[in-house]
Amino acid sequence: MQSINDLLRVFVAGLFSLLLVLMPVYAQQGSNNMSDSEPVDGVTFRFIEANGLNMRIAEIGDSGPLVLMAHGWPESWYSWRHQMQALAVAGYRVVAPDMRGYGETDAPADVDDYDIVHLAGDMVGVLDALGEETAIMVGHDWGSIVAWNTVLMHPERFTALIAMSVPYGGRAAQSPLESWKAAFGDNFYYILYHNEPGGVAEKEYDSDPRGLLSGLYLSPDSPRQPRTITDPKRSAGGWIGRLGAPIGMPDWLLKEDLDYIVSQFENAGFRGGVNYYRNFHRNWEITAHLEGVKVRVPTLFIAGAKDVVIGGAGQEQLTRSMSRVVEDLHGVVLIPEVGHWVQQEAPEEVSQAMLDFLNEVQLTP
Repeated sequence: MQSINDLLRVFVAGLFSLLLVLMPVYAQQGSNNMSDSEPVDGVTFRFIEANGLNMRIAEIGDSGPLVLMAHGWPESWYSWRHQMQALAVAGYRVVAPDMRGYGETDAPADVDDYDIVHLAGDMVGVLDALGEETAIMVGHDWGSIVAWNTVLMHPERFTALIAMSVPYGGRAAQSPLESWKAAFGDNFYYILYHNEPGGVAEKEYDSDPRGLLSGLYLSPDSPRQPRTITDPKRSAGGWIGRLGAPIGMPDWLLKEDLDYIVSQFENAGFRGGVNYYRNFHRNWEITAHLEGVKVRVPTLFIAGAKDVVIGGAGQEQLTRSMSRVVEDLHGVVLIPEVGHWVQQEAPEEVSQAMLDFLNEVQLTP
């Protein structure tokens, strides 16, 4: 029988190795119409045309260096709510889009439209739409993957990088999908589940968005009810039953926070986000040109010390691994007792680490 930690590891086990293998757009500014109310004080919404998409952005701050924030899966711009306010108070202009396929941003039908070239192009498209030459790039989870690759592909457009939870170790020699198939065989693994034909994953998630999200948005030590699926074989069922429903909510996530996050997926569905996972092999194929290419911009890495993505790696190990491919690594910040949702679990510590780094590299308002 698998333990809860084993199941959590199933959720993110592939992300560390993922970055070992992942590795002329112009858009006009759209209308200033508000797409909904302001769930976070000071944050407003509008639509822009970016990289051929109608993209909703959340923004705060009228001037100062631009900070562009890319969220992960299954998340939304709302994951950055604490950092957006803290950076705006410090004098920065902050923009957090609904990523391609999420929230109120367009969700193309073609799976190939979610490959890493398109996703990096989206980030550059935001800059173009806003009339900005450069920005500070920030990402978490899948947004971190996008951020790493964006600064690799478009280094001239970014002045610094802050990556959270998912480190980068360079492009690996083998596609991850075949490795995962060999490693997991007939057992359930969420990335392989996301790659099954017929959209089985998003059908399950769309049928119970709250069940999935409440089972994922927890701390490492959050109590759970017994799992309804204990058989490790994929044939035993999907993912939600393997998580174990939460017993209460973590203190960093209010009910209204979860309600808002759930509403975003009730609106957009899960297919767009799952399509990111369907591009693992394609991403590996189309990033051969990044072999040996190093990240040149000043970089900071932040993670929860208990984030299973880093697999128990410490500061020294992560620094050594990333320093091989990052020319100007300014530090690895591991926040004790914190898990995967680092910027939400430890908002003050994360915001302060970001501001300290930006001050150190003299990217201050």
